[in-house]
Order: sequence, then C-alpha cells, then structure tokens
Amino acid sequence: QVQLVESGGGSVQAGGSLRLSCAAFGYFGYGSYCMGWFRQAPGKEREGVAWVTAGDDTSYANSVKGRFTIARDNAKNTLYLQMNSLKPEDTAMYYCAARWGLCAPRVDAYNYWGQGTQVTVSS
Repeated sequence: QVQLVESGGGSVQAGGSLRLSCAAFGYFGYGSYCMGWFRQAPGKEREGVAWVTAGDDTSYANSVKGRFTIARDNAKNTLYLQMNSLKPEDTAMYYCAARWGLCAPRVDAYNYWGQGTQVTVSS
C-alpha cells in the first residue's frame, strides 16, 4: 500500500512563499519513482507544476520557472516544493504524485496521488 500525504499549504499574500511537503509511506524502492507536483484550480483541469526524477533531474511548467523549486530527500521518503514570489494565479489545490520509472507531464501517467493541500494567494 503506497500512501502520499501532503502538507504545508496555506494562505499568503502575493509575493510571499510557502514550502509544501509530501511524505511517502509504504514504498518499496522509493528512489526508483518519479515524483511530481500537480495543481488544480476550481473549474480548471489538473496541470503539472514540477517533476523530479530518481536521479534528481528537475523540470518545471513555464508558469512557475524561476519561482518554484522541487526537491526530494530519499532518506526521508519526502518530496518538497518551495514556492517563492507567489501570484494569485498560483491559487489551487496542490497534489503530490508518483510513478515508477521515468517522469512524464501527463496527469494520467501517475499511479499514486495524495489528497492535496490548498494554496491560496491573495492580491
């Protein structure tokens, strides 16, 4: 049984920062998984935000490049998303996701999902 649990969401003003965490439980070979962050705003499709491979290669959606940083700590089975210079358009439910092997930008490529943590950015 694989379980992902997000934390760290909250409400901030534009320009502020938040650090999201995703703790993974029940993994066998955690270091072999691609880990990613996705978000979904009300009335919109879920979209990819950032990804990190088992080898610590990272990639980002154009909308967050230069502002967000994804990282993984395999010793702690934990994924992080540091979000700086937040904008109102970043407001969404943020989800942690995982798949075995290579990373992919498609939502349907991921097998495991957390329950989400809400991020709200006010003007």
